[in-house]
Amino acid sequence: MDARTYRRKRKNRITLIVISSILGVMLIGISSVALYLWNGLRPAPTGEAVRVEVARGSSPGRVAETLEKEGIIRNSFIFKYYLRLKDEGPAFKAGAYELHPGMELDAIIAKLNSGDTLLEDTIRFTVPEGYTVTQMAERLAAQGLVDEERFLEVAASQTMLAASVSAGKITVSDQMNQLLEGYLFPETYELVKDSTEQDIITRMLTELDRKLQQLPEGWEDELETLGVSFHEMMTIASMIEREVVLPEERPVVAGIIYNRLQDNMMLQIDATVQYALGRQKDRLFESDLLIESPYNTYQQTGLPPGPIASPSLAAIEAALYPEDTEYFFYVTKKDGTSGHYFSVTYNEHLRNKRLSEANQ
Repeated sequence: MDARTYRRKRKNRITLIVISSILGVMLIGISSVALYLWNGLRPAPTGEAVRVEVARGSSPGRVAETLEKEGIIRNSFIFKYYLRLKDEGPAFKAGAYELHPGMELDAIIAKLNSGDTLLEDTIRFTVPEGYTVTQMAERLAAQGLVDEERFLEVAASQTMLAASVSAGKITVSDQMNQLLEGYLFPETYELVKDSTEQDIITRMLTELDRKLQQLPEGWEDELETLGVSFHEMMTIASMIEREVVLPEERPVVAGIIYNRLQDNMMLQIDATVQYALGRQKDRLFESDLLIESPYNTYQQTGLPPGPIASPSLAAIEAALYPEDTEYFFYVTKKDGTSGHYFSVTYNEHLRNKRLSEANQ
């Protein structure tokens, strides 16, 4: 074998060794990467359920880091790219989840997408129709849900006027007893445990907005037709709530209130005197009717400066759609039916009063 042939064969062997070495290194590298990916994509070791918090506005990357920290996945870096590959992550819902180490990655993704969060501890309470702000504060404080003084303090703050559309329509006056009177909607509520007084009041204010959406379309136009503001309508609704028990009588009493307002007559509604007194009495005396208060409609012409209680949606609807009636007077029957006698003239009213007393 001549020298040239020997050198060529030697060069070929070296080239083959180099190529083989490179291929070997590449194969080892690919195998290492494949092993790294395989291990990172495997479910984490099984374990007890873990509560995992996904904060509002968290990026998919931040969620991945949280899952690795809690032991739900093995490798957040790989999981981030897995999410990109599958076009997942942006739809993850915020909240507290119960996740198990050992879950498949796709099962984790599906749960985060569905928003299958843990139910938070909640508080539940009912505010009856016709309650005042003071009564609400006392009731909720008795249930250990609020501090009574703090509740009243928040309810008196004008910053709460921005908490709902309806509250923004309140006609603020120095004569008002309670700023938000009539605007904290009576309903059964469920809120997250440890909700603050402001949280509770805000929820009740926004509930009124939601309830108003159930009224017939174009109900706002009725205000102009009736010649009242939204705040005045709510004041009328509150009086209807406190004065009337029978549903069919609400529009009738509403019509009487508007008739009296139009004729510039005193409304002479007992419920406003009860509110001015600050306590409920089984019977009002002549001396009670003399109390000096802008809420005493036996002494003041026109509407009080604001609602006297929280009206139901039915009372609000009656205030918006009063019955077109000729009546100007009404008196309770006192016969156990909770109904009223209605009359057009004062003489008829006096006869009905005598009939009412006879029933009693």
